[in-house]
Amino acid sequence: MSFLSGLFQTLGIVWRFLRVPFWLALGFALGFLPLYVRNLDAQLRSRFDDFSWDVPSRVYARPLELRAGLPMSADALLLELDAARYEADAAGTGPNAFAGAAKAPGTYARNGAKFVIARRAFVDAQGAQKQRRVAVTLSANAVASVSDADSGASLDYARLDPARIATLYGAEQEERRVVKLEQLPPLLVAGLQAIEDREFKHHHGINTFAIARAMLANLFAGHAVQGGSTLTQQLVKNLFLDNGRNFSRKFNEAIIALLIEARYDKHRILETYCNEVFLGQQGGQAVHGFAAAAEFYFGRDAKDLKPAEIALLVGMVKGPSLYDPRRNPEQALTRRNVVLNSLFETGLIDADTLKSARATPLGVADTPGLPRNRYPAFLDLVRAQLTRDYPDAQLQRAGLVVYTTLAPSTQALAEQALTKTLDGLGKKQAETQGAMIVTGARDGEVQALIGARDPADPGFNRALDARRPIGSLVKPFVNLVALAQPDKYSLATLLDDSPVDMAMPNGSRWTPQNDDHESHGNVPMIDVLAHSYNLATVHLGMALGLPKIRGLLESFGLDAEINPNPSLLLGAVDLSPFQVAQLYQYFAADGHALPLRALRGVVDAQGKALARYGVKPGAGNYIQPARLVTFAMQDVAEHGTAHAISDQGLGNLHAAGKTGTSDSQRDAWFAGFTGSHLAVVWVGRDDNKVTGLWSWSGGVAAWVALFKKLPSAPLDVPMDGIEMVTVNPQSGQRTDAQCTGARQLPFMAGFAPTETDHCMMQEIRSIFSGNP
Repeated sequence: MSFLSGLFQTLGIVWRFLRVPFWLALGFALGFLPLYVRNLDAQLRSRFDDFSWDVPSRVYARPLELRAGLPMSADALLLELDAARYEADAAGTGPNAFAGAAKAPGTYARNGAKFVIARRAFVDAQGAQKQRRVAVTLSANAVASVSDADSGASLDYARLDPARIATLYGAEQEERRVVKLEQLPPLLVAGLQAIEDREFKHHHGINTFAIARAMLANLFAGHAVQGGSTLTQQLVKNLFLDNGRNFSRKFNEAIIALLIEARYDKHRILETYCNEVFLGQQGGQAVHGFAAAAEFYFGRDAKDLKPAEIALLVGMVKGPSLYDPRRNPEQALTRRNVVLNSLFETGLIDADTLKSARATPLGVADTPGLPRNRYPAFLDLVRAQLTRDYPDAQLQRAGLVVYTTLAPSTQALAEQALTKTLDGLGKKQAETQGAMIVTGARDGEVQALIGARDPADPGFNRALDARRPIGSLVKPFVNLVALAQPDKYSLATLLDDSPVDMAMPNGSRWTPQNDDHESHGNVPMIDVLAHSYNLATVHLGMALGLPKIRGLLESFGLDAEINPNPSLLLGAVDLSPFQVAQLYQYFAADGHALPLRALRGVVDAQGKALARYGVKPGAGNYIQPARLVTFAMQDVAEHGTAHAISDQGLGNLHAAGKTGTSDSQRDAWFAGFTGSHLAVVWVGRDDNKVTGLWSWSGGVAAWVALFKKLPSAPLDVPMDGIEMVTVNPQSGQRTDAQCTGARQLPFMAGFAPTETDHCMMQEIRSIFSGNP
């Protein structure tokens, strides 16, 4: 009794000192705590009731549409699959295993010229595309057949999900794909709860038993080995609080967790957590949510994840940096297997699945799936065309999906071709730069765009912004003006290539020269273009009238100053490679002036198409004259200034094009097209110094390097409204095919020469002229 008496006496003494602070504290708590909780609740509701994330817009290449006859090589198809992060299925390499290979979406198998591709499901401006296994056979650099790999049924075409090429982030720099809980694999949702919070369905925001258990475990271990936070508390920390460990933060975390559980159902809490949880980092971009992590680590949708992959992602919740499978594969593998064991112990997977999953490698894609700007020059064009319709804020936060026209294989091969050509010029040309643009010949879609010698350089974009004299690239348009007057001009018309000496307004004399410093008398128009004779072109242009040449060029809507001076006839107009491509698209599209475009469509975060950017060509203008010019430009590639094309074994493409070199060899150009591609190349220096390069050693060389690797259709010029006639090039009159020097040339129907120059008359003239 004496002990109890002493204890009560001591407590009484202590109480006399503490009773005032106690009652003050209790009164403060009773008065303050409800207000404090009410304030936290108001903040919670303002954030959570209408909660949304800033989701960046994703930019994709064009979906590859495989159909019989499409120009395609095995190497080009592999480039397409690699860009879209398809993984080769090693099990399908043998001939017996090939038919059953590539079962998982995002994989493929190859057996020689035959491919089986497991297409992922995707949504673009054309609508939703389901998962599908597609069998593709290649032959002679083209697609021979396309069929359903499961049923064997022949398909008219199959579209593959496109490569992601860029992400337009806002200030938060967060990668996220917001999904419904039902869009995630059930094993992932159940496994997350089994590993992180087994009492999630039963607690009210905090789990006092788990907290006590964690405190004891940490006490006995001497350091933190276990956490007691619920999924709700983790969500609170991620959304509302900093990473501090002080009492006030823990107190706020507990209060907010209780409030969330009181106001919102478990389904919504878990769904928000699955979209918010931090699971990795690439540079300045943080990966949030399981859907984004599935693409980042495995290159496919979360719903297609396998048990081993699910276990890895669930295990990474504990420490995304520690268990990063790319930086710490051993720790990640150990953690994954620990999670797999727990999934088995809780009955979520069976013994066979456990055994198979533990034996599976991590299977993480080599390339992280967050391309912020894989093709900087092309993305400049995309942004320029997008901002006409969408403000920056919407692009950075609304989660739009942008489908472009970029063809990854064409871009990769163009980069290789330009880099190889420039590097091959040697150290003396180390400062020489280059640019290239490749479009679809018939649709104006920009398939590749390179703005610098280093394609990854995000600086000055020469393809769009470097305006340089185009030189002889202007000559086909001079010829077009002439050939649009078929009663006066044809490709057989003899043009005067005599010297030019003209007085200029400032009193100087303009005396242009041919490249060989010779004049060639009377030359057929087709040969004037093929050999790029300056003097004959000047005489022709002056006869046509400079305003007509200027008017034609301005009709293409170029943002350029075009002065009607005689030098315009030899290319004294500064244009960018993109603008040159816009001009030559007219010829490549068979006389249709198509706008060059980098966009195919825009889809919102819910998969609804917001815009489609297809172009419907009109009736065309001067189609027959354009075909005549194209025929002449084919001669350029076969016998003329770009004969390196046929010399290098590309004569089967029947390509058409034109070389261009500016004064003193400062700029080397080439614009050429096949039946399916137009490519424009510029080579020069930023400081405008002389390079010493001709078109054949700069522009033509890069063009040839590209088309040696790029599958492309031969150019077949339509002959509607055109008739072929055999003529004597010395007189421009009809002649017999067996006559010496006779050539077959195209004429606009109804305007072919009517007079005939027979072989005998030619021989008689040669006798009297003294020419054998």
